[in-house]
Amino acid sequence: MTDTKHTDDVTGVDTTGHQWDDIRELNNPLPKWWVYSFYACIVWSVLYWIVMPAWPIFMNGAWTYTGGVIGYDQRVVVENDIAEVAAGRQVFLDQINAQDLPTIQQNAELMEVALAGGRAAFGDNCAPCHGSGAQGSPGFPNLNDDDWIWGGSLEDIHVTLKHGIRWEADDDTRFNDMPRYLTDEILTAGQVSDVTDYVLTLSGTAEVTEASTRGAEIFARECTTCHMDGGIGNRELGAPNLADAIWLYGGDRASVYESVANARAGQMPAWGDRLDPVTVKQLALYVHALGGGE
Repeated sequence: MTDTKHTDDVTGVDTTGHQWDDIRELNNPLPKWWVYSFYACIVWSVLYWIVMPAWPIFMNGAWTYTGGVIGYDQRVVVENDIAEVAAGRQVFLDQINAQDLPTIQQNAELMEVALAGGRAAFGDNCAPCHGSGAQGSPGFPNLNDDDWIWGGSLEDIHVTLKHGIRWEADDDTRFNDMPRYLTDEILTAGQVSDVTDYVLTLSGTAEVTEASTRGAEIFARECTTCHMDGGIGNRELGAPNLADAIWLYGGDRASVYESVANARAGQMPAWGDRLDPVTVKQLALYVHALGGGE
C-alpha cells in the first residue's frame, strides 16, 4: 500500500511514501562516490563497445561482430598462440618422423615428447576399447601386462597399430581366423566339451579327467598347428597362449567353450589409415612403455 511522504522521527530521513505492514521505506540516497562510479562504468562501457569487438551484426548471410576501433580479435590471438606452440613442437615431431623407434627410445627429450603425444592419441582413439588406463576388458587386451597375442616388442606393436588386426587394410594386416568348430560342424558338441576341459587343464584351472584326456587327443589333432604343443601359443599366427591363465574373452568354462565352439574374431582398426605416421609411432612408444612391452 502507499502512504503520504513524511519525515521519519528516528532517522530524520524522508520516506518514499511506500508502506507495508506499517513499515515505511526510507528514501536514503546512494553515496555520491557510488553514483559517480556507476556513471563512470556507463561511460566506460560505451567506450569499450566502440574500441573493442562487441556488437553482433549480420553480414554476408551470417552473424558476426564488430571488430572495434583497434581491430583486436581474440580468435586471432589464440590461433597465433596455437601456431607458435605447434611450431615449437614440430621440431621434435620432425625428428620422431625421421628416426627409427629404438633410436627415439634412447633420446630422453624425444621420448618425453613422444610419450606425451602417444598418451593424448591413446585417450582419443584407443581408450574407448582398452580403457583409459589400458587395462582392457573382455575382448580387448590388457596392454599393461606381458601377455601379447601378436608380439610385444616395439616393432611388433608398431606393426599391429599401423596395419590393424583382421581389418583387411593391406597385406601386412594381422590376420588369422580360428575355426568355428561347432558351428562349422568340424567337431561335435561332446568333442568341443572335451577340448574345453583339456584347455582348462593347461592353465591349471581344472583337474585332469577322462573328458579332458579325450580332449587332449582332439587338441593335438586340431589345435596344435596354431596353439602349439601344450597350448603355449604362436605369436606369428596370433594364437594366444592357453597355458598362462590370462584370458582375453574370459577363462571360465562357458567362455572357453564359446571360444572353441564359435571362435572369436576381434578386430582393431589399421591406425596407419587414420592417423599420421608420427602419431602412430608415438602410440607405439607409449603402449610399449606402459609396462608390458618386451
